[in-house]
Amino acid sequence: MTFEERSGGVFVHPQALCESDAVGAGTRVWALAHVMNGAVVGRNCNLCGQSFIEEGAVVGDGVVVKNGVQVWDGVVLEDDVFVGPNATFTNDLRPRAVRALPPAEFVATRVRKGASLGANVTVVCGNTIGEHAFVAAGAVVTRDVPSHALVAGNPARRIAWVCECGDSLPEDLACSCGRRYRWVDDHAGLAPDA
Repeated sequence: MTFEERSGGVFVHPQALCESDAVGAGTRVWALAHVMNGAVVGRNCNLCGQSFIEEGAVVGDGVVVKNGVQVWDGVVLEDDVFVGPNATFTNDLRPRAVRALPPAEFVATRVRKGASLGANVTVVCGNTIGEHAFVAAGAVVTRDVPSHALVAGNPARRIAWVCECGDSLPEDLACSCGRRYRWVDDHAGLAPDA
């Protein structure tokens, strides 16, 4: 495997296109990936083959974007987010071929720190996926996902709670890894128990 090491310690496969200067040290851009000028990508990310990061998208530190993922303008992936293969985001609630929506009218989406999105997930714009939430493979996110929620289906609905480590939580919200949680409310989900 041959990478071109660019200034700042960014590694770009010779068959990738990385037009942005705002890519953090230690990030790897694999073959056939495209990072547009104006995209912001943090440190130590892994942008796999055929992924696309559009101008105006923001990717935090330590993010994994698997093959075939599109991250459009208006999408923010916070630190340590995992986006599974062929997941996609949207940024226009009423797309039409005959009108080009100006970027100022794109509808924002945010995936909070440590959240995981499985393969083939679709995230409709205007929604927030909470910290350490887990969206199961093939789910369609049409509304906000609370922190630590495990959601599945079309439309995605909560089926369980998950720990930061990824394990499902029992009824008392105490994980076998030692972390404990408390329920906040339906919108916020869970928070670490101090």
